[in-house]
Order: sequence, then structure tokens, then C-alpha cells
Amino acid sequence: MKAVEIRDSIYWVGAIDWAVRDFHGYVTPRGTTYNNYLLLDDEITLIDTVKHDFADATLRCISNLIDPSKIKNVVINHIENDHASSLDRIMELAPDATIYISEKGKRGLDRFFDTSRWKIRIVKTGDTLKTGRLTLQFIETPMLHWPDSMMTYIAEEKILFSQDAFGQHIAAAERYDDEYIKSVSVEDLDDAVIEYYANILMPFGGLIRRKIEEIVKLGLEIEMIAPDHGIIWRKDPRRVLQMYNDMAIGKAELSVAIIYDTMWHSTEEMTIPIAAGIRDAGVEVNVMKLRATPNSIAIKEFWRSRGSLIGSPTLNNLMFPSIAEFLYHVRGLRPTNRIISGFGSYGWGGGALKEILAEGQKMGLEVVEPGIHLAYRPSRSDEEACFEFGRSFAEQVKVYHQKF
Repeated sequence: MKAVEIRDSIYWVGAIDWAVRDFHGYVTPRGTTYNNYLLLDDEITLIDTVKHDFADATLRCISNLIDPSKIKNVVINHIENDHASSLDRIMELAPDATIYISEKGKRGLDRFFDTSRWKIRIVKTGDTLKTGRLTLQFIETPMLHWPDSMMTYIAEEKILFSQDAFGQHIAAAERYDDEYIKSVSVEDLDDAVIEYYANILMPFGGLIRRKIEEIVKLGLEIEMIAPDHGIIWRKDPRRVLQMYNDMAIGKAELSVAIIYDTMWHSTEEMTIPIAAGIRDAGVEVNVMKLRATPNSIAIKEFWRSRGSLIGSPTLNNLMFPSIAEFLYHVRGLRPTNRIISGFGSYGWGGGALKEILAEGQKMGLEVVEPGIHLAYRPSRSDEEACFEFGRSFAEQVKVYHQKF
């Protein structure tokens, strides 16, 4: 890829990873990008680097614009490997450059590199760097999503370099939201935003809400948001800010996600009348078998929906392993404002349902008990009971949804 001028003398010099399908332990069916940005001002400044595998790509982009040795400043908004692991390559070519980083970022950087040979300046919220025409203002955003995280704002161009926040895992020839929407769809872009938030940023909803409030109080005029992954927001950056605010308060759709796995299809057969009962109550339903659906996709649908039904056969008096793994992931993401219940089949003991409901309690979710489980294959009367269970659960989801 060639460098792309995103504002006057500000260039995207990142890399596109078309092939990656496993990132942060979850699937990335659209691939991703590693975005970083070069400011051609009196003091040439690089904002972030890229994953070390793509160091040559970013250096080619930079070299097509300037001699890399002319870089005077390097801003590291986030030290995770996909953004900082090619820093040593940059510093080899620009050894006199000064690195601007948060205090916790510096501590982390020391664990990756021998930083004693580099000039490093620790910055905090409100600190600025004048590069000539441009003024960079730093905003610490700890735990969005690492302790070291920060953002960089340029008032003269009204652009916010937001590191991982507001990003998406999308590999595309298009660099901007309006281009991607025209080429693909707004629904696909929104879906990528939700998937990214659900799998990475869900635990930090309270922090995100407070940080957005802080940005508002700082009076920053934002005409463009340039994240470190995916599409750059230039058409209406307020839209993604609103999406994040909605997700941070736990906003969800009036729908039910049925997430299950099965051994001999008995639990799977239960999903059919349960889903029919949910639809009969006028609620949208989405059914996913876990061994046919990556955890990250199921987590996105869990987060998108106000209610979820978790289905598992009993194996050795416990949940089926794929269900246990899924709920373990979900518990670590600390969801809020969701209602769940469980269902499943068993042979001579029904421990799976008890475990599912207990996991919901551990997460502090609204749990509808007792759920429904049955021995072996569902009979005609069992199917009717499943239908009524689905309809009853959907009615409770509607009542719960009204609270928000």
C-alpha cells in the first residue's frame, strides 16, 4: 500500500493484514489493519508503529514520503505488540528521535526493548507537543484497553488518534468509513464495531463512558477519528462515539441468542421449538451451535441480544466442554444488563443446566430459573414444553428490556 494523505500533511502509513484469522484468541474473518500515521511538519512525527511482521511495509510507506532518519518524534499510544513491536526498526533509522509515551507505557516498553539508548519523554493528560504548525495533545486512557493506553489529539486538524478504541478488525482497500459503506455496507461496518467492542472492550464500559465524558469536557472538536485498526472515521465520527456510549451503558437489541452445543442432537432438537416459542412472542431469535460458530461470533451475538439461552448436554455431570469454555470467556468480559437462562438434555444426571444457571449468577446477570432440561430425546410433549419455555422466556426478556 502507498501512504494515504488523510488530512493536510498527515498520512496513513500503515499495513493491511489480509490473511490474519486469529487475533487476541478470536477469529477475524475480515482480516485487520495496523494503522499508524506520519505528520510532515517542521518536526516530522510518527504516531504509533505496526506489528513487527509488517515493519517493512510501514517503512516503505514512510520512505516514499521522507527519509526515515528525519523523524524527530515518535508517539506510542499503546505498547501492545501489534502497535509497538516494530519500534526498534524505526529507532534504528531515526536514533535521535524522542519517544512520547505514558508512564505505564514506558514501564512496559522497558520489558520489550533496551530503552536506555533512546530519548523518552513521559507524558500525561494535558501535555502537548508542538511540531510546528501542529499541536499534539495527549489524553491518558488507562484500561482502554491496557493500563498504558492513551490518545493523541491535533486541534489544528480536529483529528483524534484513538489507538485501539473505535477500531475494527477490517482489512480493506478503503481507508474511510464513507468509502467502506459505499463499497460494502453500513451494516457490515457496524457489525465489525460491535464484534470488536464485545470481544475486547466489553469489560471497560464504565471507563469508556467516563472517558467519553472527559473528552466532551475538554471541548475537543473532532472531525476525524483515526484508530489503530480498521477504518478511519471521517464522514460522521460522532456516530461511532454514540455507538460506544450506547454499548458502554449496556444497550442491546430486543432479541434472544440461543447458544448451544450437542452430543447426539437431543439438545439441538430442543432449539427448534424453543426458537419457535420466542418468535411466537414477537421477539427476534438467533440460533448458534458453538462447534460450528467461533466463540468470538457467539460472544458478539450474546452482547447484541438482551436475552440469551445457553443449551448444553450433560457430560460427566458437567456442562459440555465447548459451553464451559464459552461461558468462561463471557465471564471474563463482565457483561451487564443481560437476562439469561439454560436448557439441555441428559441421560442419567442433569448437572449441565445447574452449572449454566450458576455461571449466570456469578456474572451478576438476571437469571431465569429453573430453565428446562429433559432426559434423552425430546418427546412430543417435551417439544410443547420447550415451545412454552421459549415463549415465556421471550416475555420476560421484553419486560426486562423495558428497564433500559
